[in-house]
Amino acid sequence: MKKIETLRESFKDKGLLDLALTHRSWVNEHKGERPSNERLEFLGDAILEFIASKEIFSQFPDKEEGYLTVLRANLVNTQALAAVAQKLDLGPELFLSKGEVEGGGRTNTSLLADTVEAIIGAIFIDGGIEKAEEFIKDNLLDGVFEKAAEELKDAKSRLQETVQSKGFPAPKYQVVKESGPDHDKKFVVEVVVKGEVWGTGEGRSKGEAEQEAARQVLAKKVQ
Repeated sequence: MKKIETLRESFKDKGLLDLALTHRSWVNEHKGERPSNERLEFLGDAILEFIASKEIFSQFPDKEEGYLTVLRANLVNTQALAAVAQKLDLGPELFLSKGEVEGGGRTNTSLLADTVEAIIGAIFIDGGIEKAEEFIKDNLLDGVFEKAAEELKDAKSRLQETVQSKGFPAPKYQVVKESGPDHDKKFVVEVVVKGEVWGTGEGRSKGEAEQEAARQVLAKKVQ
């Protein structure tokens, strides 16, 4: 039995899973049938962040906030979510428009990651927080100690990987403001992708401001 079929059997309301698999492009071609998965994605994203935060907070009692933030980002980033989608073989099950299918939507990393977040939201509505937590732990947090043993990537590295996985050029960082005396400098940096400002960060050094700008973009989730 395919893993997606096993997942479907776990739902009391099978329609919730169909909704989680429904991309907005399909909705545009099937007016009035059902909405897209975007609301479920919004909910699932919040639940995922909560469960992941709770788990690593418990498992790493001696680590500071900065470490926990980077570890969480390494555990539940776009690539990790897309890997779950691939493991579940979600691609063929997605409700996509013809154009989206022709454009490679069934293997699109960002689209697959968004779908997994929508599934988490659907599981929460259908079975409660315990079921959502079980899914997240089984599929995303099972390797938390192995991941913690690795050299964790900083925000700039993760942002570069994320945008380049979408076919975009590497982010560029530019100082837009510098203030304060030499012993107490403050820098404001913008991160630019495709000629557009995607985020802004402030820090006591250029490097710190760049990292903060990258974190701001990652926190908003690259679209």
